[in-house]
This record gives sequence, structure tokens and C-alpha cells, in this order.
Amino acid sequence: MASEKMQQGLVLGMSTMAFTICFMIWMMFAVLGVPIKELLQLNETQFGLMAATPVLTGSLVRLPLGMLTDKFGGRIVFFVLMLVCVLPIYLISAATEYWHFLVLGLFVGLAGGSFSVGIAYVAKWFGKQTQGTAMGVFGAGNAGAALTKFVAPAIIAAASWQMVPKVYSAIMFITALLFWFFTYQKKEHLVPSSVSFMDQLKTLKDPRVWRYCQYYSIVFGGYVALSLWMTKYYVQEYGFTLQTAALLAACFSLPGGVLRAIGGWMSDKWGAHQVTWWVMWVSWICLFILSYPQTELVVQTVNGPKQFSIGLNEYVFTALMFIIGIAWAFGKASVFKYISDDYPQNIGAISGIVGLAGGLGGFILPILFGALVDLTGVRSSCFMLMYGVVWVSLIWMYLSEVRKTPVLGTGSSSPVGSAS
Repeated sequence: MASEKMQQGLVLGMSTMAFTICFMIWMMFAVLGVPIKELLQLNETQFGLMAATPVLTGSLVRLPLGMLTDKFGGRIVFFVLMLVCVLPIYLISAATEYWHFLVLGLFVGLAGGSFSVGIAYVAKWFGKQTQGTAMGVFGAGNAGAALTKFVAPAIIAAASWQMVPKVYSAIMFITALLFWFFTYQKKEHLVPSSVSFMDQLKTLKDPRVWRYCQYYSIVFGGYVALSLWMTKYYVQEYGFTLQTAALLAACFSLPGGVLRAIGGWMSDKWGAHQVTWWVMWVSWICLFILSYPQTELVVQTVNGPKQFSIGLNEYVFTALMFIIGIAWAFGKASVFKYISDDYPQNIGAISGIVGLAGGLGGFILPILFGALVDLTGVRSSCFMLMYGVVWVSLIWMYLSEVRKTPVLGTGSSSPVGSAS
């Protein structure tokens, strides 16, 4: 029998690997959608809907999956979830009509529910002092969004877009088997049978839960939405090839995933509130700059009219996206530090609720991005929308937390005097 330390390490390592693969598959339309868009001659709104469809089911199942994890354990729930996704992933290779991709995308999207399973499963294996770091390491599986930008273009270049779902289905099946044989489950981590599902849902009355949902809809929902949107954005705005565009888009997706572990450590050290507050401000500043569209100005001077071009080149744009990716990686970890501190016995249900809110943000935003481009013709309108959402969150956070809590220094992640 493996030691307690080894069991902890295997659970964390295998859960992180499984979540990375699930997230890679969940975000597959970020790259796969580009050739499909050209093949089916889709407009921007149709593309946004297709890319976001997996996010919808992945979001809606997070709450029930989190509750099932509390009840029956993360090991069995995670394993069955991965197996269920294998066939729908493979069938995408045979799809020919737009509705085929939408329907299959709904089933593939179940993989996105793996987060609320894994975060509750991992958190219960670690003590309060290291929970934030452990959950941050697990959450680094968000880097699957970047991984798909390396893997999928290479497969498309070597074979065809139809080969991507075939390869992904095989990867998912192998991952499920490895996860089952190298993980463990403890009965003491399960919610007592006397606690009903309705008892778990009573936390919805707590206003803090809704506040955490709002924060997560930005740092995770925005991350998912822009991960789906950026490859196409680079192709259309700057004229890059699919392979180059995917590589540049990974400059946002990769740090947005792998640096989540650092965010967990920062939240353990300084508290979830302090980290989240500064994440929001960094996001607000970067999104303000990104919102400015490519502009041509003609100015009347004493020497006659002069033309000026104002806009972000690809280098500045990528640098700003890189900074946002880092900030949101820290923010995703800090939001779940709030949860582990405030709801230690109910992590699965609360993470399911918050994850549902974040995932719905990831579903709605790409559709709104496409609709705004179709309506205005301005591609940077997606950043204008995100800027407004962050501004609302900053105001809410200030009114509910900042006025009652020091912004610098150590402290509890739940501010003194906050609503409960």
C-alpha cells in the first residue's frame, strides 16, 4: 500500500494530467473551428456559437458533478466522465453539417465538467495551509487550452482536420485508464449520507457565493472565451496563418493555465481578497488599451491635412494578452481559495456553482463577441465588452469587500464584516 504522501502526490499528479487533457479537448474548436468555419461558410455569430457549444454543457454539469463528487468520490466520477466523452469526440470526425457539430459539441462539452470533480477531489487530500497551492497546481490543467493550440494545428498540417477528433478520442481513453489505476479514494472524504442534495444547495442563499461567481465569470469565463476567440482573431486582424495564429494565441492561454499554481501559493500567503483585487485592476487597465480599434485619423494642420494611424501592432497586442493571461491565472486560483476557506466541508457543491457561473460566461461571451463583430464590424469590440464586465466587478468588489479590508498585507480571504 502506498504511503499517504505518495497517494497525495499521485492523486494531484494524475488529476492534473486528466484535467489538462479534458481541457484540451474542451477547447478543441478554438483551432478546429477555423477550417470548419471556412468549409461551411459560417458568419462570426455562427462560429461563436459552434466554439461555445461545448462550454455550455461543460458549465451546466459542473454543479451536479461537484455534488456527486462530494457524495461518491472524485475517482469514480472523474473516470466515468472521461469514458462517456470518448465516442462523441471520435464522431466529430464524421460530421458534415453545422448541426452535427453543435449536437456533438454538447456531448464533448461534458469534459469541461471535470474541473468541479477534480478540484473537490484534490482539495480534500490536503490541509488548509497547502490547499490553495494544491488547487492551483490542479487548476494549471487550464493549460490544455494552450496545448490544443500546439497539437491540433500540427495534426491538421500533417493529415486533416478530421484526424484531430480521432487522435483526441484515443488520448482521452488512455488517460481515463491511467487515472483509474494510479489514483485512490478515502471514505472519510465523502459527505455523510445523511446530507441530502437539497442541503448542499442551501449555500445558494449566501451572497458570498454569488460574488465569487461574478469574479470567476471574468477570470475563467473570460479566459475560456478569449482562448476560443484568439486564434481566429489573429488570422483575421493580423493576417497570420492558422499555425502561427495558434502559436501566438497560446501566449495568452499557456500562462493563463500553468501559472495558476503560483496564484494558489500567493493566495495562501496573502489571502484570496488581496490577490483578486489586484487581478481585477490589472485586467481593467489592459482591456482598456486592447479595446481601442485600428483607427485612421486625418488632422488638419497648418501645412495641410496629415494622416495618422492609431492601433496596436501584433507585438504590443500579444504582450498585453500575455499579461492578462498571467493575471487571470492568479485570479482563478484566488477565487477557489475563497471557497476552500469559507466552505471546507462543501467544496464540491460550491465549486460546482462557481464553476457553472464561470463556464456560462465562457459560453455566452464568444456568442456576444461574434454578434458584436457582425453588428459593428469592429473586432476589438470583444475587449470593449470584457472591459465593461470587469468595471462592474471592480465596483461590486469595492462596495462589498475593499471598504472593509486592507488591500495590502496579510489577512483572511474573507474580509471582516463581509456579508454572510
